[in-house]
Amino acid sequence: MSTRVLAWIAITACTVILLCTGSVTALFGGGSGDGITAVSCYLPTASGSPAGSTSGTPPSNTSSPSAAPAGSLPRVAGWSAEQVANAAAIVTAGRYRPIPRRGWVIAVATAIQESSLHNSEGGDRDSVGLFQQRPSQGWGSPAKLQDPAYAADTFYAALDQVPGWQQLALTEAAQAVQHSAYPDAYAKHEAAATALVNALAGADPDGCFATGAWTQPVNAPVGSGFRTSGRPGHDGVDLIAPRGFTIRAASAGKVIRVRCNAIDARDGSEWGCDRDGSPELTRGCGWYVDIAHAAGIITRYCHMGRPPAVVVGAAVVAGQPIGVVGSTGHSSGPHLHFEVHTNADESTAGAINPIPFMIRNGAPLGEMN
Repeated sequence: MSTRVLAWIAITACTVILLCTGSVTALFGGGSGDGITAVSCYLPTASGSPAGSTSGTPPSNTSSPSAAPAGSLPRVAGWSAEQVANAAAIVTAGRYRPIPRRGWVIAVATAIQESSLHNSEGGDRDSVGLFQQRPSQGWGSPAKLQDPAYAADTFYAALDQVPGWQQLALTEAAQAVQHSAYPDAYAKHEAAATALVNALAGADPDGCFATGAWTQPVNAPVGSGFRTSGRPGHDGVDLIAPRGFTIRAASAGKVIRVRCNAIDARDGSEWGCDRDGSPELTRGCGWYVDIAHAAGIITRYCHMGRPPAVVVGAAVVAGQPIGVVGSTGHSSGPHLHFEVHTNADESTAGAINPIPFMIRNGAPLGEMN
């Protein structure tokens, strides 16, 4: 394994430990003045700050960490130590830029498709490196494109120029950067890329707030609570996220229900899920998904804006996209209605308050900055 890959292993291991223990305020830079100590774990590249980076160059008086053994990174089933190290380089470059975690998954999935996470010296025509970028198309020199930091950062720089990329399907966002002859090929790698990112960075969609097996379904403030005095039949909590916002599986499990449930309250006919619901005229969850998890836990995700991105019987991992926020069914506006059930009981009798449950599992609900 090369010295550069070993250095990236050390850097990323340092980053993961420090982030997930809450030891840093701002990655790879100074603190924000809130009393948390900043650290000097930063990302060196072949020639200073990565090309196109919007971040500042790491301080020159900060020494690079020494190479760490491969065991500093987690083992991920199905992937070699080299592949995990290359995925870690992509994730860490995304943190350094910084770019939201969704971008890390897109980048890792792209590299899986383009190179199987091998930092190749050649490919189709003059393609090079993890992303098979071509020097002749202005991505950089062959030597630079074999630097994982440089290659990942140039991918992120291009992704950041794609309008609304965070709301696009993964394959659409990746194709907007790569311009591949196989534009739909990236989609099949989303679950694997999500699992790799979770293994390297914890299972929170926007940072490192959740480091265990559970994560927020959306990073959004809590609106209506669980079985309040005004809504005693409200068996979950409402997370007030904008229309089209990605909804993610809160933990690994199996999809057991995908359904449109929207009934016209006036006559009992089908209202349908091809339009928004109404708090007065519509009953039901709209487009929704139920996922069965270990220990008899079931999570429910209601009011999706379009048919869910998963099917019954599908295995999902924590943080995997399963749909988007909408306002179908009994709803007054875009939000995610999120429920947790115990004892494998999908009925109202099995529902528990999601807020303390998610706190106990290291993934508190509510907006986190």
